[in-house]
Amino acid sequence: MRMAAAGGLAGSLAIALAWLALAGCAADAPPAADPAATEADAAYAREEAAWRAARERSLLADDGWTTLVGLHWLSLPAHHLGNGERIGIDLRFGPPRLGLVQQAGDTVYFTPEHGVAVALDGEPVRGRVALRSDRDAAPTRLAFDQGKGELTLIERGGRRALRVRHADAPARVRFAGLRFWEPDRGWRVPARFVPHPPGRTLEIVNILGQTEAMPNPGAVEFERDGRTWRLEAIGDGDGLFLMFADGTSGHGSYGAGRYLDAAAPDADGRVTLDFNRAYNPPCAYTLHATCPLPPSANRLRLPIAAGEQAYAGSAL
Repeated sequence: MRMAAAGGLAGSLAIALAWLALAGCAADAPPAADPAATEADAAYAREEAAWRAARERSLLADDGWTTLVGLHWLSLPAHHLGNGERIGIDLRFGPPRLGLVQQAGDTVYFTPEHGVAVALDGEPVRGRVALRSDRDAAPTRLAFDQGKGELTLIERGGRRALRVRHADAPARVRFAGLRFWEPDRGWRVPARFVPHPPGRTLEIVNILGQTEAMPNPGAVEFERDGRTWRLEAIGDGDGLFLMFADGTSGHGSYGAGRYLDAAAPDADGRVTLDFNRAYNPPCAYTLHATCPLPPSANRLRLPIAAGEQAYAGSAL
């Protein structure tokens, strides 16, 4: 009888201890995830994945930055164009002799070499044509090498250059892919727009050392790590363009800085800055771009570990 009672008491104690252990585990267990927050994170990750895929497609598109193969400044009244060392401007692609570019006052002309196929807006070029630059509403695009190559005229810092693209560009053929930090909704931050007086401009230096005055409608301010941070914005009313360097520049992100697009501020001056969509300038991928660089006011000590990381390949 006493042994049975002792056995019953031991069993009761064991059950009680088991319940206590389970209760302790329950107390130590993390709280159940909020289904709404989990779905919001998943939806945001899907949106970021779609944006990143579109970003890579744009770089590799027929008019993407990786198709650049040349940037040739026009320094003489006339330049012969072709593919070879004994030509005025070596395009590296296309026929040995493509044509002649001439500067006359404010106009640049192109004349194709006899018997060489060059097209303008899909129509064959038979004689001399005037070239419109990227400062015009509809820049001229000259197609050559069976449509795989393209010539356009650009203007930077009071100088003119021929920008050359080709479908078989080394930067496109050897593209190493993009890398990003993991999406983090914490880097989608609210900001306030601080307007400048109308007509204000900001002197921006590009990677070639040329300076250009760009419209500077205001600055955006945001809070992070207990501090207020400020970025000067470029824009003409359709949205805001931010060029910035931060604590990750050269230490995980592209050394010369990154770009970020934002919608125009609302009526109350509110702006959202999604640093998960910060991206590299074209110069990270090609040697033939004229990338504007972040102004000194936009060089932050804050490390922004979000968005596009440094390119794993080489600029070509």
